Amino acid sequence: MSVLEIISDLVGTLDSIIWGPVMLVLLVGTGIYLTVILRGIQFRRLILSIKNLLESAFKKEDLQGDIPSFQALTTALSATVGTGNIAGVATAIVMGGPGALFWMWVTSIVGMATKFSEVVLGVKYREKNPDGEYSGGPMYYIQKGFKERYNIDAKILAVLFSVFGVIASFGIGSMAQANSVILAIISNVGKGGSISVPVFGEIFIASAILGGVLVILTALVIFGGIKRIGEVTSYLVPFMSIMYILAALVIILIHFDRILYAFGSVIGYAFSPTAFTGGVAGFAVSRAIRFGIARGVFSNEAGLGSAPIAHAAAKTPHPVRQGTLAIVEVFIDTIILCSMTGFVILESNLDIWGGNLTSSALTSAAFAQTLGIFGTIVIVLCSILFGYSTILGWSYYGEKCFEYLFGVKRKYLYKLVFLFTVFFGSITYVDIVWNISDMFNGLMAIPNLIALVALGGIVVDEVRKYFK
Repeated sequence: MSVLEIISDLVGTLDSIIWGPVMLVLLVGTGIYLTVILRGIQFRRLILSIKNLLESAFKKEDLQGDIPSFQALTTALSATVGTGNIAGVATAIVMGGPGALFWMWVTSIVGMATKFSEVVLGVKYREKNPDGEYSGGPMYYIQKGFKERYNIDAKILAVLFSVFGVIASFGIGSMAQANSVILAIISNVGKGGSISVPVFGEIFIASAILGGVLVILTALVIFGGIKRIGEVTSYLVPFMSIMYILAALVIILIHFDRILYAFGSVIGYAFSPTAFTGGVAGFAVSRAIRFGIARGVFSNEAGLGSAPIAHAAAKTPHPVRQGTLAIVEVFIDTIILCSMTGFVILESNLDIWGGNLTSSALTSAAFAQTLGIFGTIVIVLCSILFGYSTILGWSYYGEKCFEYLFGVKRKYLYKLVFLFTVFFGSITYVDIVWNISDMFNGLMAIPNLIALVALGGIVVDEVRKYFK
């Protein structure tokens, strides 16, 4: 066994431990804790959250911040709405059964309280940089919140979060997304194929050309700062989300006679290990819970600490108002988009558990079964747009983490390295790179969850003040 293989196995083992049952319990447990102390704010204020979303989309507010609150939301959504909505749901259903979708819903419901709290703290403790931009997120509310609440210097936790955030941005936020974008094009256009290692030939040349185009499109946006990212995502995110929802809704309505079967499968298999039709062995309830929660967290990112970085740039009158938009963010990502994917798959006549389809290939086949070539085009286009939007969102997350560590003047160095990783991810894909970035993505949650539990009382105080 080579040194690289040994390292790869070690990283894979560490990744499985970090994203194991303990982490999932911590993420969901923190959401439950915040739901309790905030008295179910995601239920009580959901209508208000939707109202604030609609107001922010059409009303311009001249307040402190860098971008309108709606653009801050779409920037956060650009990083959240991604491959998890297309591939992640399919993987959860194949690996954990239909009941996994139910546990994705549970994760999102408690995740609304988590993300609400993250954003409230992110906006409350943001600060203005020497270049005039606002910066916020876990690194700021960890350092300032612990000092204010407990008179404790917790900067080491803030530094750790920022280090984890920078590394994760190069992997999950850049290389993995670039690879998914290029692969979506190459595997569906022309001869097809897959990208594994850079080799000279038609696939490599095509990947390099497409990767170069992707780098240029990314550079044109990220060098314009958060204002340009906000402007682009304010059009891109609604367009790609509505396109996906409409296509999925058409399929669901066409097969409406199977909607009760699909919904019954989700509820039934969430609590019962009954065997599937055709004699295929049923999944244990534990598998439905495990894969449902894991894919749900991967999709909506509640608890990871990424979203408050974007929301901290918002022009908003109060942290709690911006926090209400974060509730809608999770609702859109998981309750709407992930559910759409799940019901399209479950209403299809595909051999979901006996066949060889999984991930985005299963979702693509389910769309194509009803809509034909149009369904394939929707999935390919959404895969490209979802991946590109995630690159934009994560470039900002990584930049702010880098800025916290090394100062404002060096943030352009980060952008150059980020663009290189976009190109590298376009022409190659190595499992160890994915596992390392996935591992650091999970590590981001640890200091953030500590802060959320410790500073939950501050969130409660802010909510009381706001609604008075």
